[in-house]
Amino acid sequence: MRKLMFLAVAAMLAGCATDAERSLQAQRDVDQMMHIYGPACERMGYKGNSNEWRDCVLKLDTKDNAQRYPTTTTCFGHPGLLQCNTF
Repeated sequence: MRKLMFLAVAAMLAGCATDAERSLQAQRDVDQMMHIYGPACERMGYKGNSNEWRDCVLKLDTKDNAQRYPTTTTCFGHPGLLQCNTF
């Protein structure tokens, strides 16, 4: 029984990402956004690596994600006490 419990805990911990791994994944995501949307923002007239250019990259990525993964919000209850869920 102890071996089973130890293996279950070890499996849970093995699946956890460290802060360094999450940081590297976030950096890869940002690099990918800049690679995909950066040239389009430059063609729209934004100077590369400026704050306006970064804002353009983020807006294009957000727009693309909203189109790819639409959300639905459902609310129920009565005025003053609503429960809303967004999927």
